Amino acid sequence: MTASSLTTSPRKLRSDLYSYSYQNDANTPLVISVLASLIERTMARNQRVSNNCKWAFTKDFRSRVFHCHQTPDMTIQSYLERIFKYTKAGPSIYVVAYVYIDRFCQANPWFRIDARNVHRLLITIIMVASKCVEDTNYRNSYFARVGGLTKKELNKLEVEFLFLIDFKLHVNVSVFESYCSHLEREVSIGGGYHIEKTL
Repeated sequence: MTASSLTTSPRKLRSDLYSYSYQNDANTPLVISVLASLIERTMARNQRVSNNCKWAFTKDFRSRVFHCHQTPDMTIQSYLERIFKYTKAGPSIYVVAYVYIDRFCQANPWFRIDARNVHRLLITIIMVASKCVEDTNYRNSYFARVGGLTKKELNKLEVEFLFLIDFKLHVNVSVFESYCSHLEREVSIGGGYHIEKTL
């Protein structure tokens, strides 16, 4: 296997979102690669801003709850794949998580996604999205183990997230579709993400 850019149709993303097969040998949904790429580019942009403007660091103490003392050594792509592997959170959950990330950042303009907060933010948001989208879910303790946290930590992060987003969790069909369309545009223009291609 080699990592290379792979031309993929936006239809592949749409197909995953609406008819994903939950077989044991199912491939990781394309939405995970696209979302990982978007988050990595956001982090790179935030790093450039913080290097140029020291005041750009978060001043909101409450949103610093997601910061950890040491930077995890797992990439965003690997972390999302791990969450998918152990929770089987469907592709639509990652779209809803993307909506929540956007809402969270808009509601907390001083918050900047970076290497020290992204993993904790992602596991929290995906867990909350899963609770809102799926009929049955794993317990917080299971999500915590998958995310590398204690149950107490994840419970605290979940409560903080809900208050910081003002409990605005409902995602209607038109909003969902608009975020799907944005992700599809990322696929159609290449988006800078890489997908493993079997030789």
